[in-house]
Amino acid sequence: MGAIPVYRWRLAPDGLATRRQLRAAGLRPGGQDVAAQLERPRRRRGPLVAFLYRIDLALPVRPMTPARRAALAAANAARRTCPTCGQDAGYVIPARLGECPPCAFPDSEPCAA
Repeated sequence: MGAIPVYRWRLAPDGLATRRQLRAAGLRPGGQDVAAQLERPRRRRGPLVAFLYRIDLALPVRPMTPARRAALAAANAARRTCPTCGQDAGYVIPARLGECPPCAFPDSEPCAA
């Protein structure tokens, strides 16, 4: 079993990038294994860890298709719709409430339903 190399913060060699760095460059890991690990030390907790991938093996990001765009729009609309009153809140409903604030706190202000 081979261990992957571990680099300290800002000391990784060129040719390696995190997922976010790949995405910013219009790339994705494309199924490749993790090439290295980056660790950023912290004082009172364990280190922050980021996985590094080889840039030369990265593939371009898949284009957004009309079906994927429609599915994403439907998922975002569902996050804005209150399950209690069925109204579109115009913003993402907080998960901790599970419904729009007027339905969650009926004494404070009336529901628009």
